Amino acid sequence: MTKAIRRLAAATALSAMASVGWADTQGVTDDEIVIGSVNDLSGIFAAVGVPATKGANVVFDRVNANGGVHGRKIRYVVEDNGYQMPRAMQGYNKLLNRDKVFAMLQSLGTPMNLAGFKLLDPKGIPNVAPLSAARQMLQEPMKNKFTSFSSYFDQARVGVKYLAQEFGGDKVCTMYLPTDFGKEILEGSQEGAKEAGITFAAETTHKPDETDFVGSLSKLKEEGCDIVTIALGVRQAITVVGTAKKMGLTDMKFLGTSASFLTVVAQVPGGVTDGFYAAASWQDLWARADEPAPKAFIEEYKAATGEDPVGFSMLGYAAAEMMVKALEAAGPDLTHESFIAAMESLDYQDDLVGNHMTFGPDDHQGADTVYVSVVENGAWKKVHEE
Repeated sequence: MTKAIRRLAAATALSAMASVGWADTQGVTDDEIVIGSVNDLSGIFAAVGVPATKGANVVFDRVNANGGVHGRKIRYVVEDNGYQMPRAMQGYNKLLNRDKVFAMLQSLGTPMNLAGFKLLDPKGIPNVAPLSAARQMLQEPMKNKFTSFSSYFDQARVGVKYLAQEFGGDKVCTMYLPTDFGKEILEGSQEGAKEAGITFAAETTHKPDETDFVGSLSKLKEEGCDIVTIALGVRQAITVVGTAKKMGLTDMKFLGTSASFLTVVAQVPGGVTDGFYAAASWQDLWARADEPAPKAFIEEYKAATGEDPVGFSMLGYAAAEMMVKALEAAGPDLTHESFIAAMESLDYQDDLVGNHMTFGPDDHQGADTVYVSVVENGAWKKVHEE
C-alpha cells in the first residue's frame, strides 16, 4: 500500500471516528486539552530540555491567544526529571494520574521514555516527538508512538562512514554512558565501521557526573583511535573535546549525534569545539537564519521570550506545531483514536527544521535524513547529507 493510499485511509478513519464521544477521553474537556512532558530542566541535558520547552510554549501561547484548537486551549504541563530515573517516574505518575494528560510531547531521555511507556501504553496515551532518537522510541506497541527524526543508530552509522571516507580514518572508538542511549550509539558506530570497511577498536564507559577524561583519552590514543564517537552529556562532550586538544590529540576526529548538536556546543568560547562533528536529523538554525522560515521563527521567539533561540528551541517549536496540526486534523470530537489517525495523515514540508514530514499507519517516523555538521568559528556548518 502506498503512502498516499495509507493517508487516504487515515483521513477516512477520521470521519468515521467523528461520531465517537470524547467525553470520556483523558485530558480533554469542553475548553481544554492537557499535554504533558517529562523533561530535563536541571540535569546534564538541560541545555536540550529548557530551550525545547520554551519553543513549544511559544507555539501554544500563540495558539491559545487565538482561541485554541476547536475552541480548546492547550495546557502544557512539564515535569523536570533532572535526567534521573526516580524523578522521571514521579513525573509520569503525576502527569498521568493527577493532571490526566491527553498526550505526551517532547519527553526527554531514552531510559526515561522506555520506563514511561509501561505507564503510557496500557492507557493508549500518545507519545509524540520525544527528545530521544533511540530506535526503541518506536517499539511495540507502536500505535501510540510518533517520532520526528532518524535514530541515534543511523546518525552514528552515517557519521562514522563520512569521517572514514573524508579523512581516511581506519579505527573507530566510542565514549559512552552505559545506558540505552549510549549503547545505541555504540552499536551505530560499530555498524558504521563495518560498512566503511574499517576496524572498531575500543570503547570506554562513563558516569553521568564524570569530569576527568584524561585516562580514557590516553587509552583511546594507545588503541590508535582516529574517529571517536561520543554518547555523553552536553558538558561532558565539550570537556572531552577540550581535553583532547590540551593533550595534543589533533588527529582524532570527534563525532556526536543529535544529543550534541546544540548551539551552546558550537559557541564555547576560545574555539574549544572547533572541528567537532555531529550527525543529526535536522539542519542548524543559525546557518539558515536568513531563510524565510528560520528568520520568522527567530523574530517570533525573541519577541515572546526576550532571548535568541537555539537549535532545540527550534525543535520544541516544530514539535508543538506538529501537535497542533494533528489536533486540528482530529476535529472537535477529540479522542486518542482520532488523534492517532490525524497524526498518521500528516504530510507537510517543515521549512523551519528543513525536512519533509510524513507519517502513515505503518510509518510513525516523520523524517529519516541524516545531516553531518562541523563546528567552524563558533558555528555549525553542514558538510554532508544522506
